[in-house]
Amino acid sequence: MRLGVLDIGSNTVHLLVVDAHRGARPIPAYSHKEELRLTEYLGEDNRLAERGVERLCAFVTEAVELAEDKGVEDLLAFATSAVREAANGEEVLSRVENGCGVHIEVLAGRDEARLTFLAVRRWFGWSSGRLLAFDIGGGSLEIAAGVDEEPDVAASLPLGAGRLTRDWFTADPPSADEVRRLRRHVRTEIARTVGSVARYGRPDRAVATSKTFKQLARIAGAAPTSDGLYVPRRLTRQDTADWVTKLAGMTTAERARLSGVSEGRAAQLAAGALVADAAMDLFEVDSLEVCPWALREGVILRRLDLLPGRLDHSGLVAD
Repeated sequence: MRLGVLDIGSNTVHLLVVDAHRGARPIPAYSHKEELRLTEYLGEDNRLAERGVERLCAFVTEAVELAEDKGVEDLLAFATSAVREAANGEEVLSRVENGCGVHIEVLAGRDEARLTFLAVRRWFGWSSGRLLAFDIGGGSLEIAAGVDEEPDVAASLPLGAGRLTRDWFTADPPSADEVRRLRRHVRTEIARTVGSVARYGRPDRAVATSKTFKQLARIAGAAPTSDGLYVPRRLTRQDTADWVTKLAGMTTAERARLSGVSEGRAAQLAAGALVADAAMDLFEVDSLEVCPWALREGVILRRLDLLPGRLDHSGLVAD
């Protein structure tokens, strides 16, 4: 079947169309996205500004039309932290749904972590043993660990790269004092989760998803996206620590000139690097493997798992 996933994230709104059936990997057929950066439209009252709502409505309208054009049978729409935590989030979703005719599910932070973990598990397989997965979004950091497809522990912290940049940095580049205060805040927040994860044992494999980790790996020497999904990519703790200092001292324009860094994400990469550095250090991870699958793929896989099956001649469930 052809599935569509509409991901209303804190940084990017993304329509992904895939051809898939249960037991097979989803094959991307079409992608359309825009960097709305909804966190930047949150005012001091924590309400999404009218301009941000208008842009979101316009994108969703376009995405629904594109999904129909591409023959999508089932459109799954979800929103994450920017909408979830906005004071007028329910009002915004009601307006979008009434105007576009599509239901949008608001994912809880823990569910974001669980679904991302599912995608990571399916990508690396059972032979990976106990997995520890990190995902840095625009509004939150997700952490999950476990030996099954359902993690033993899943947590979501308000440490997204976009949120932190907006709330903690006032200069470009940020001052040394701003960087130091944010570093202290990030490490305090992450440290509170270490014990709940560590009690289940050390991971056999540590994994990272999300654009922040992919960009950090790229500027540290990992293969470019053009080399394909199946090229192994890693990010070491030492490289992350080195780049934290460098990125904090660069302007947004200077970061945007780095290989693999998009202009739209350059402003928040320094804050994202602080989160990545803290997570690797506090969880004592020397190296992270970068996973190309993340939340969107997790949503797709969970939907496919729920498809009804039929019995083949052996009596086993088959598609």
